[in-house]
Amino acid sequence: MKKLFLVGLCCAWSAVAAPKPNIVFILVDDLGHGDVGFNGSVYYETPNIDQLANNGLVIENAYMYPTCSPSRTAIATGKQSFRTGVYTVPVLEKGNDRNNLFSRWTVGEEHTMYSQPLAEAGYKSIHLGKWHLVGPYPEFELGAQWPIKAKLKQPNPWDYSWAEKHKTDYVKYYPEGRGYLKNVGGTYRGDPALEIGGYKSKTGGYWAPFNNPFMPEKNPKDKWLTDHLTTEAIHFMDEHKDGPFFINLHYYTVHRPIVERSKALTEKYMNKPGDPISGQGTENPKQKLTTAQYATMIESLDDNIGRITEFLDQSGLRENTLIVFTSDNGQNIGLNHRLRGKKGFVYEGGIRVPTFLNWPGRIDARRTQTAVSGLDLFPTFMELAGIEYNGVLDGDSVAGLFKGEPKPLKERPLFWHLASEYRNPTCSIIRKNDMKLIQFLASGDLELYDLKKDPKEANNLAQKNPETAQQLLAELVAWRKANNVPLPPNAAMEF
Repeated sequence: MKKLFLVGLCCAWSAVAAPKPNIVFILVDDLGHGDVGFNGSVYYETPNIDQLANNGLVIENAYMYPTCSPSRTAIATGKQSFRTGVYTVPVLEKGNDRNNLFSRWTVGEEHTMYSQPLAEAGYKSIHLGKWHLVGPYPEFELGAQWPIKAKLKQPNPWDYSWAEKHKTDYVKYYPEGRGYLKNVGGTYRGDPALEIGGYKSKTGGYWAPFNNPFMPEKNPKDKWLTDHLTTEAIHFMDEHKDGPFFINLHYYTVHRPIVERSKALTEKYMNKPGDPISGQGTENPKQKLTTAQYATMIESLDDNIGRITEFLDQSGLRENTLIVFTSDNGQNIGLNHRLRGKKGFVYEGGIRVPTFLNWPGRIDARRTQTAVSGLDLFPTFMELAGIEYNGVLDGDSVAGLFKGEPKPLKERPLFWHLASEYRNPTCSIIRKNDMKLIQFLASGDLELYDLKKDPKEANNLAQKNPETAQQLLAELVAWRKANNVPLPPNAAMEF
C-alpha cells in the first residue's frame, strides 16, 4: 500500500511560524555506529561531532540499508528499494539471475528527489562529495528489459570514457538536474579513487590534484579532499547566507581506500591504547596500522565539522540552521564488538548508524530510543520547509521527536527488502517494538532477535518464541503483498 506524506504528520513543527530553516545535511560514508564518541568510542576522537550530538537529538536506533547505493537512493527519493530497484551496489552482487533480482544503479527521472521540491520552494542548494545515484552507462539501464540476466559493470577508475556523456546527455541524473545549483565532486562512483591504480594509487583520490571529472578545481588551495569539500560548503553558505540554503555535504570519507591525514596523526593512534570493550585499536600491528590511518580520517572529519559549526556561529546563521548528521551504512574498517556484523550485513553492525539532529532552541538535547530510518529524511525536510509534497514516500517526518516521543513513530514497524545478494542471502526484514525478524527468501528460514536485550544478535529466538516470530512474519508478508514487492526467482514463498 503506497503511503502519502502529509504536512504536520508528527504535529511538532509549524513551518508557518518561523522562516524556512537552513539545512546542512552531513552524510558520512561507511562511518560505523560505534565510530564516534557520542556512541561510546574512546579510541576514535570526535569532540566537535560529540558536542553537536550531545546538544542535540541523538537517535540511538537510526537505520540505513547495509550498503551505500540503496541507502542513498532511499534517502534521496524517500522510497523503499523495491520501488527503485536499487538493492545493493551493483558490482558487489554475487550469484546468478536465479538468486538475484540484479540491482539498478541509475535513479530514473520518475523518482523525485527531495532537492527538487526544496528548489521549487526557494532553497539554494549545493551537492558536495559522493553522489552515486547514476550508473556509468545509463543508456544500458534505461534500455534494458528488467530484470536483467547479469549484474551491471563499471569501468576501471582511470577510464574516463563515460565522462563526456555524463556532462551532457546525462546531466539530468546529476545534482544540477535535480534542483542543485552546483555539484562538487559527485560522480557515478562510490569512492574518490579515480587515478591509475584506483585504491592502490598514491593519493587514493583524497589528495590533490583530484582527477575527478566533476571537481571544478583539480588542484585547489585545500589539498585534502575533506578539507576542500568543507571549504566549498562554507563558500556556498556565505554566498547564500540570506537563505534559505540546503547543503548536501556527502563526504567521501571514511570510505576506502584508507589514506592517512598525516603520519603524525597515524603515529598518535598507533601509540594510543586500544579499547577492549569495542575492540577498536586492539588489532595486531598490521591491522592496527589500518585502523590508526582510519582514525586520522575520522579526526579530519571531526575537524571539518568544527569548521562548519564555527562558520555558522560567527556568521549569525546558527539559530536558524538545522544540522543533520548520519552515515549511509555500518563501518567497513575496524571493529565494534558491541554489534554484530559490519557494512554489507543485515545485522545491526551493517545497518545501524550514528545519527543526530542539532538545532539550537528548536530541538531538545537528549537521546531517543525510537527507531528512525533514512527514508524519514525526505518527509522531515518537507515538513520543516513547509512543503505540501504529494508524491509517494515510505517514511515519516520525525519532527515530532524534536520535543517529544510521538506514539505513531514509536509503534510503527520498519521494513527492508534486499532482493539481490551480497554478504547475506536475499531477505526481508521487519523491526518493531525492539524485535527484529529476518526472513531469508531462498530458504524461508527465520531469525528473530530482541534488540533491547540482545543488541549483538547472538540468540535467535525464532524457535523459542514462535508466536512473536509468526506475528511479525505475517505483518512482513502482508507488507510485501500489499506493495507487490518482487521476489527473486528462487524464493521459497509466493509473497
